[in-house]
This record gives sequence, structure tokens and C-alpha cells, in this order.
Amino acid sequence: MSMLKGANVPVPTAALRIELGRRSGPGVPDADASALLLVSGRVRTDADFVFYNQPTHSSGAVRHEGRRTTGGEVTDTLLVDLARVESAIDRIVLAASADGGTFGQVPGLYIRVLDTRSGEEVARFDATATVETAFVLGELYRRQGAWKFRAVGQGYSSGLEGLATDFGITVDEPRQSAPTAAPAHRPPPPP
Repeated sequence: MSMLKGANVPVPTAALRIELGRRSGPGVPDADASALLLVSGRVRTDADFVFYNQPTHSSGAVRHEGRRTTGGEVTDTLLVDLARVESAIDRIVLAASADGGTFGQVPGLYIRVLDTRSGEEVARFDATATVETAFVLGELYRRQGAWKFRAVGQGYSSGLEGLATDFGITVDEPRQSAPTAAPAHRPPPPP
């Protein structure tokens, strides 16, 4: 089911495979999938951020399964078990970050939600981007005890750092360079 930005659809199953895909090619930036598990719009701790360096949420509800390339298409996969999502979590943001360029340089960017058991596509959103280096493609959210998927399509030109801080993740400050040495020729001190 192809969706427009902002549209939502009920999720009929608890076991989901989320695919963030794109076409590959020369000069196409690398893109990495991630998920943020939120309570009232924020992560509780940095542990609620699932990505390639932290591939499994402590609850086991979300796992980053990695990437595969087939016939010129790259797919980064997250597995989501909604039955294992803690009751406090009300939203799972599904995002990607680009390395070495912007999403405007990433052809065929999309997110697909699949029923893990049947393989049937629940939802698909084909995104359009320009200068963004981080992108929220979609989200799973609870509404009256049931889960839904929404096509979001919101970008960040501030990259993964901007996306992360918007949702409450602590980002280490970049190290400041050491102060530069004083010039070799200083005027003499006043008498």
C-alpha cells in the first residue's frame, strides 16, 4: 500500500520487518537506518536509540538487522515486535542518516513495513528529499490500544545530531581544538 506524506494506516500484526531502501550507484551517499523508542516524544535514555552500533533494544522489541545489497538496491532492515514494546513506549520513530552527502543525492528512498510472518506489505512510503542529512521516514504509534504506521517524511539538515537531540539523546560536544600558540614576536611590555 503506497502512502502519501502524513497518511497513516493500522498495523494488523505485531511482528514487523521495516525496510529502508534506496538505489545504489556512484556518488550516492551511504545511509543508515535507526529507530528511536519514545515516551511522550522523548527517549528515556540513550539506550532507546537502536542503530548499527547499538543493534538491539534492551526489551528485544526492536533490532537492527543490518544491510543487504541486491541488484543495485540497498536495504537496511529493522525488526519490530510490537508485542514486546514496553507499555510506556507510545511511538517508534523510523529514521535514517546519510554519510558523505545529502538525501537529495539518494535515489529511490523509501520505507516499507512488512508482516514478518506472511511477507505481505502493510505500508510503503516513497520519500522525496533535498538538503537533509537525517530523515524521519515514518513512525509506529499507539492509538487507543492499537498500533498504526504514519508516513512522516521530515528531514534534518543538521544531520543525525539534530535528529538525536530533538528526541532527547545526549550528543557529546565536539572537542575544542587547543588554543593556538601566541605569536613569536610580541611587543615589549609597557615600562
